[in-house]
Amino acid sequence: MDESAVVCPPALAGPVRLHPFRALHLAADRVGTAAGARAFAHPHDRVPGRLAGWLREGLAVEETSPAVWVHEYTARGMTVRGIVGALDLTRPAVPGTAPAVLPHERVLPAQVDELERRMAEMQLQPAAILLAHRATPRLRALVERVVAAEPDVEIDDPTGQEHRAWAVTDPGTTRELDESLAGTQALIADGHHRYAAYLRLCAEHGAEGPWGRGLAMLVDHDDTPLFLGAIHRLLRGVQVADLVALARDAGLSVRTGGRGAALAALDRQVLVLADSREAAWVRVPEDRLPVELLHHDLLPALREHGRPETGTDHLHTAEQALAGADAGSGTAVLLPALELDEVMTVLRAGRLLPEKATSFQPKPSVGVLMRPVRDGSGDPT
Repeated sequence: MDESAVVCPPALAGPVRLHPFRALHLAADRVGTAAGARAFAHPHDRVPGRLAGWLREGLAVEETSPAVWVHEYTARGMTVRGIVGALDLTRPAVPGTAPAVLPHERVLPAQVDELERRMAEMQLQPAAILLAHRATPRLRALVERVVAAEPDVEIDDPTGQEHRAWAVTDPGTTRELDESLAGTQALIADGHHRYAAYLRLCAEHGAEGPWGRGLAMLVDHDDTPLFLGAIHRLLRGVQVADLVALARDAGLSVRTGGRGAALAALDRQVLVLADSREAAWVRVPEDRLPVELLHHDLLPALREHGRPETGTDHLHTAEQALAGADAGSGTAVLLPALELDEVMTVLRAGRLLPEKATSFQPKPSVGVLMRPVRDGSGDPT
């Protein structure tokens, strides 16, 4: 896959609208498991038939009434709560206006092609994209009122996640939700490729049809925030000395020393370099993020000097990256985790982050809330 061909999906204009939908749930023992994943296996055009069989056998349940949902899940001691609905995709943002739903990474067109084809054949949106925002007190109070009642769905899935979900069907509450979302600006935290596939399907099938909406979960970052973890790099075929020379040529502050000193220096404006023999750390100017400096300055300079990396691994722990460096595979580049406000500042400045700059966790298991989409027979919502 050619990573030089990445493109940015467009943002959406406000207001953010989350429409009710008729949710499909897998049986508790199939949520998030390999057994449950068999429902979505290739060939994907047989998925509707498989799910129809599962519904008959009691292995899945489809709601009879459309609803917006509040979904709360707990994983590894972290609880995340969000509003789940069918996101209106029909209003692209126009230049000069503040967008309401913002992507922060580019996508690979080939991966978007595959997801578009798969969802169209499955007639299903199996997992919500995650949107992060800061809710108003009014919206937070509405959610608190909803979750004060008994949940409509309660699942402890085999992966260890605990789920509770409340269906919002009252028209007055739904109207209040719409009003409370006015002015919301949300970041796509997870699901950029699915979001781009949503937009493709909307354009192909028509904004007025069932593909004019995409399953999304809006998480209040001030209430139950997602955890933003770092994604480190292992640059294969590269040595620390190569990057140090280029950083110094660019006038950056660079220090070399033992690995322990380098690791101790890692902070919000520092990236750490380590191979099997030496280590260094680079101080990044305050108006840039370390991941931007790496991808927009150092890696292009490596290529210009004829010393490109032979491959880049993206790793979620420093230990994994350093183990690759110790094995002689190349240079580990350790990056600090980002904050939501740092990402938003980059976007408001008209920039995008490099691919795989953020890791929002935890994600909910697949199968708790899914959205069937039935072309030709009307939207089940």
